[in-house]
Amino acid sequence: MFNRRKFIKASALSAGLLAVNKNSIAEVLPKGKSGNINKPIVISTWDFGVAANADAWKVLSKNGRSLDAVEQGVWVPEADENNQSVGYGGLPDRDGKVTLDACIMDELGNCGAVLALEHIKHPISVARKVMEKTPHVMLAGDGALQFALEQGFKKENLLTAKSEKDWKEWLKTAKYEPVINIENKLYDKAAPQKLPGNQYNHDTIGMIAMDAQGNLSGACTTSGMAYKLHGRIGDSPIIGAGLYIDNEIGGATSTGVGEEVVRNVGSFLVVELMRQGYTPEDACKEAVMRIIKKKPETAKKIQVGFLAMNKKGEYGAYAIQQGFSYAVCDSQKQDLVIKGKSYY
Repeated sequence: MFNRRKFIKASALSAGLLAVNKNSIAEVLPKGKSGNINKPIVISTWDFGVAANADAWKVLSKNGRSLDAVEQGVWVPEADENNQSVGYGGLPDRDGKVTLDACIMDELGNCGAVLALEHIKHPISVARKVMEKTPHVMLAGDGALQFALEQGFKKENLLTAKSEKDWKEWLKTAKYEPVINIENKLYDKAAPQKLPGNQYNHDTIGMIAMDAQGNLSGACTTSGMAYKLHGRIGDSPIIGAGLYIDNEIGGATSTGVGEEVVRNVGSFLVVELMRQGYTPEDACKEAVMRIIKKKPETAKKIQVGFLAMNKKGEYGAYAIQQGFSYAVCDSQKQDLVIKGKSYY
């Protein structure tokens, strides 16, 4: 039998529950494995990300903005002549010209990029100027250089003696044969690899940081594939491919053969997968699997890796081939290097 008194009482209780403040509900929702958001935190690709993270941490540990942290962090490999994959000392294209690509993105969705920029040691800072001083997202080639000089950047020769020597060695055969994970092999000072010039390849540093306020920013910078065709652009300076930040969800960056990342809009894909509930590692894995499924024979010969972090400060990575590593820095660990999982 219908009981009107019980019905009214139950309805009132339901209405009361619906009227609970949303913030009260949010307070009891899990924020991470430990119940707290892991912030501030910075992650970056490859072992040389440890030194980059250390400089980014100088900003984050003082309650600085994540955008400032990622810019300052990637300055380190950009200025390191021993790192032939980024900035000064980077291996040139097949014409002997060092051309740099970089992009940066903040928590508000603002972004800037430079493509095929010559003669400027810190392309990431030029990319930030593009973001902050122009109505554009990307500047390329001579136009990017003109803008950089107008902004007060110093014109320099970026081709070091070592990189020039390696390039001239490569010219003897001019064989374009990228080597998987050569980044770590060349940078491993404990066990340096002696490889002929025609096998040198190089890669990217991608960095994502979350500051004490919980805001995310990212940076990605590279000198591109060694001995590439002059004017070649990979994924690194392309928002959505080499880097993507969504302050509601998280951020992602990529490394490896950029052509395949561009074809799959890789970093944007990773962030959207996290939006659907994927963990950072699972999102990176799914993005890798998209590449493998589309071009299984190509995938066997190349490396592509993704690195991601969500708004809880959880992070993860996945790559096609073994050997991809990334660095983590937060209040608990300053120089952690993790070997990312892989398909092969």
